[in-house]
Amino acid sequence: MSARAKNALFMQKLDWKIDTKALFSLFSHQPWATLLDSANAPHQDATFDIIGFNPIATLTSHDGICSFNAKHPKIAALNININQQASPFETLAQLHARLYPCAQGSLHPFSVGALGALGYDLGRDIENLPIIAVKDIHLNDMNIGFYDFALIYDYAEESWYAYHYDGCGALDYELNLIQSKIEHNLKQTSSLPAFQLTTPWINHISVEQYQHKFARVQEYLLSGDCYQINLTQRFEAQYQGNEWQAYCALSTANQGPFSAFIRLEHHCILSISPERFIKLSDQQIETKPIKGTLPRHQDPLLDQQAAAALLASEKDRAENVMIVDLLRNDISKVAAPGSVKVPTLFAIESFPAVHHLVSTISATLAEDKNAFDLLQAAFPGGSITGAPKIRAMEIIEELEPSRRNVYCGSIGYISQNGNMDTSITIRTLVTENNRIYCWAGGGIVADSNADAEYQESFDKVSKILPLLASLNQ
Repeated sequence: MSARAKNALFMQKLDWKIDTKALFSLFSHQPWATLLDSANAPHQDATFDIIGFNPIATLTSHDGICSFNAKHPKIAALNININQQASPFETLAQLHARLYPCAQGSLHPFSVGALGALGYDLGRDIENLPIIAVKDIHLNDMNIGFYDFALIYDYAEESWYAYHYDGCGALDYELNLIQSKIEHNLKQTSSLPAFQLTTPWINHISVEQYQHKFARVQEYLLSGDCYQINLTQRFEAQYQGNEWQAYCALSTANQGPFSAFIRLEHHCILSISPERFIKLSDQQIETKPIKGTLPRHQDPLLDQQAAAALLASEKDRAENVMIVDLLRNDISKVAAPGSVKVPTLFAIESFPAVHHLVSTISATLAEDKNAFDLLQAAFPGGSITGAPKIRAMEIIEELEPSRRNVYCGSIGYISQNGNMDTSITIRTLVTENNRIYCWAGGGIVADSNADAEYQESFDKVSKILPLLASLNQ
């Protein structure tokens, strides 16, 4: 049995009164510092914030080639070698089992384990897809850190908790270091200048190009290739300064219950996602696809009317059902027979910028399957591909000029005991070489209108692009 199996998972409830962003700011400059942030959202899924930093090891994947980096001497001493013939998902599963070989009970869904991001292009490691779109952002397809120490903010109890996989002494050591930072460094400002765009946002495709691509989608739909295809456009700008500051502004304005900030060596990921991909807790599966969007209004009456119109929209309900059926099929690959259910169909969930139409699918995971099997069976999420999934992804590759990268992938955790919760990375930005990228799109069906779909993509980023453009100007 691995020595790691003997480790004792320790937990301590803390009396800290510090808010999540103030606490994470102490680590936000560190590579592999990760925040999974419910953003104080008034939403039923806003239940915990999770902070991880100084991982014991990392796993990255680039074009199907995985790299494992042991960052702690005890992990280096295990001499872990990875099988390059295995897929990134298989490698992730094998490493998780090696590093956390004995599931231990915990008060919270996540205690310690894997945190990180899975890019949309990991789908190429599952399906054989054409290579057409340009790969002009060089963020790895998989960026996963393994964390033996984590901080959890419990919204229900309004309390911080700390977990460590290496016993009480290791937990006390980490907490003493943080307490010292809180007491002495909290008032220190970042060495980085304030975040500021240095160029206006530009569209990756013009209105005319979008309309042409929309027409091509319609041709595919009418020919029977697909029932629905998600078409995305990309925005980009140059910037300077502290990416964490930009995230704080975005998080406050958007209150996405599946928000996240991840700093890597050469990139930052800023996500304010409203959408859950897959949750697994005690073998129970839940996924909540979004399909159907209308903008919010300041006038309460107009806002109420917009929500009612979305709920009654035959087009949006039809789109939603298509994706519900797709996800039912994906989950059924690894679910116990007869357990896949749809407890909620067409619920309105409202966020600061938009109303969304959201459905919920549930199931019980088969006894011989685990979180990694579930993740691979459903990846990437059907709500951001189209139906049927593989053909939709082939058409997306043809029509979108550049790869989606982290957009439409997933961010989340897989705890040491096998629990998992992940987002769909919509409303998500990535930085590289002082350029910041943002995407928006939507599902197109046969009766979609080009102008309406084009406008919907701007509605979705109405509290992102203008906000960052005005920040510190």
